[in-house]
Amino acid sequence: MKKLTHESLTVYQRSIEFVAWSAALCESNDRIVGEIQSQFKRAFISIPLNIAEGSGKQSGNDQGRFYDIARGSALECGACLDVMVAMNLLSSQEIQPGKSFLIQIVAMLTSLAKSVAGQRTREEPNDYKT
Repeated sequence: MKKLTHESLTVYQRSIEFVAWSAALCESNDRIVGEIQSQFKRAFISIPLNIAEGSGKQSGNDQGRFYDIARGSALECGACLDVMVAMNLLSSQEIQPGKSFLIQIVAMLTSLAKSVAGQRTREEPNDYKT
């Protein structure tokens, strides 16, 4: 069976695993409610969606922009987990598997964005005078 381009990316596969872990965490813990749950869900859903959209773009600039957004969403997920610990909704041990996923995802997205960087349009910093 043929795959869509993004489905073959390891970072996409890891991000889907993180979505499953995160959704199960939210469902199994009735203390994770309200704004923090909403923010966390938006962020963890955003990671694979932006990876998929970026992989479908033709220019390195467009690809990199979506990989950067996905990376930002992954970092936001890490912050959400930290906030949940600070609010005594979860323990440090409970969030550790998620943090491990995020460390891998952020590293892969950083490398992926760098790999398309040579294809990105950039201006020289000296073009503008202040």
